[in-house]
This record gives sequence, C-alpha cells and structure tokens, in this order.
Amino acid sequence: MSATVEFARMNGLGNKILVVDMRGRPDKVTPAAAVALNADPQTEFDQIMAIHDPKAEGTDAFIDILNSDGSKAQACGNGTRCVVQALAAETGRKVFTFQTVAGILNAVEHEDGTISVDMGRPVFDWDRIPLAEEFHDTSRIELQIGPIDKPVLHSPSAMSMGNPHAIFWVDRDVMSYDLARFGPLLENHPMFPERANITLAQVTSPTSVTTRTWERGAGLTLACGSAACSAAVSAARTGRTGRKVTINVASAKPPGVLSIEWREHDDHVIMTGPAEWEWSGTLDPSTGLWWREGTREAEAQ
Repeated sequence: MSATVEFARMNGLGNKILVVDMRGRPDKVTPAAAVALNADPQTEFDQIMAIHDPKAEGTDAFIDILNSDGSKAQACGNGTRCVVQALAAETGRKVFTFQTVAGILNAVEHEDGTISVDMGRPVFDWDRIPLAEEFHDTSRIELQIGPIDKPVLHSPSAMSMGNPHAIFWVDRDVMSYDLARFGPLLENHPMFPERANITLAQVTSPTSVTTRTWERGAGLTLACGSAACSAAVSAARTGRTGRKVTINVASAKPPGVLSIEWREHDDHVIMTGPAEWEWSGTLDPSTGLWWREGTREAEAQ
C-alpha cells in the first residue's frame, strides 16, 4: 500500500479545508499528521475532511473530520461543501449522502455551483449539547465574561449542530470584540465539558445576521458552517428573525454569505453556499509530509 494519498487544499468562504482521499485504505489521518500539516503556512487548515469508504448502506462515504490541533470534530458544514465539490468534479454526480460521527448528511450541488447540505436537526437539550449544568431553556443560559456589573459578553444561546455551540448576541460590529482573547476562555469554560464553538452574532435585519466565530480546536476562523447554522437557528428560536436568513460571515475573505433555512416541516437545517478548489497534492497520512502536485521534492519536513 502506498504511503501517500491525494489531497486538495480548498475553502468554504475562507474556511481552510484539506480534503484527503483515504478510500481503499484501513488507516486514518493521524493527529500528529494534522498538527504537522497545520504548522506549515502552505497547508495550514481549520479542518481536515478525510474521505473513507462507506460504512453504512446507502451512503457514499464516511467522513472523518480533524481539527487543526489534531482533535476530532463531529461536523463541519463548510468542509462538507468542499467534499461535495471534489466528488462532483470526480464523478459528475450532484447528489451525495455522507456518514459522520454526528450522523447522516445529505448534500446536493446546484447548477450555479452552490452546494446545499442538510445538517440535520439541532439539539437543544442541555445534557446532549452537552452543558455541565442543567438548563430548562438553553436559548439563554447563565454565562458571562467581563465585570459582573458590566459584562462584555453574556447570556448566550446554546445548542448542538452535531457539535457544541454558544451564540453570544451583540449590538455592535462583531469585529470590534477581542474574540482572540475571549475565545479560548469560553471554548474551554467549565460549562462546556466537550468544549464549544463560540460565535458572536449581530442581528442586522429580520432576515440577516452577521457572525464571527472562534472554532473549537481550530481558533479564530474565517468561516464556520455549523456556527452559521447555529446562529440562524438560535436567532429564530429567540424571536430575533424568521426561519430563513442570510448569514454574513464578517471574517470571510473575500466577504461571503451563507443561506440558512431551518425548515418548519421537519426542523432540518439546510445550509447553502460556495466551495472553492485552490490546489492539489499528495501527503503521508501518518506523518503529514506532503508534496504539491507536479513536484518531486517534499514541501515539508
């Protein structure tokens, strides 16, 4: 068995993704390889989407997701769109069903190149998010950062979109907050036994929300699909918007939007947005040593 596999450097609204083809192999991308790849500026990423042979009947692939610190992620909406684009280009197909540790994801590539992913139903039960304390209503939990009498952030909405999320509602530009300082503290707060994705969300109209996210296991990210879904659902759940909104991802480069619909008839969350291929190469999934397509010498040691 060859030591190397093919991979593509892609992005979803700037969310840095490595799509790694592990089909036909029993091994996995190791945490050590993920850390090594992330340490190189050319392969730095938010998530690795490793495509494995299907495990469940009726699915096209099993997707193993790794964060940039080598930890496992349950869901990645932007990364799923990248996988769809890669497989659509390879096969000519438009419709796919994937299995992840968070469940089954259905996705379709549209004629205009945008991709919709059915992210499933959101979870609001405190012990399934999970939270360390019981809350009857997780649309607003008791958590704050900053002075008690004048907190900087407070009372987030909490939910799971396959992974834990806390949405803090703010009244001014989300880029004006020092999320690089607050993010690590909140991600690792005792309230979140499995850590959490931390999102700042500003409602700008009844149909639009602007977000910025500190991603669990990855840090400040240009975009996060499951966070966008969580912000949209939480906005509707708290009466700030309706069930169909545009998420303006403030940190995306270039600036971009995701269309999110929390369907009323089945409570599934449908995320629609773009994906972009950047370049391809091969890598060793055990070490993270990699080569860019068309080169013979290793680009990383």
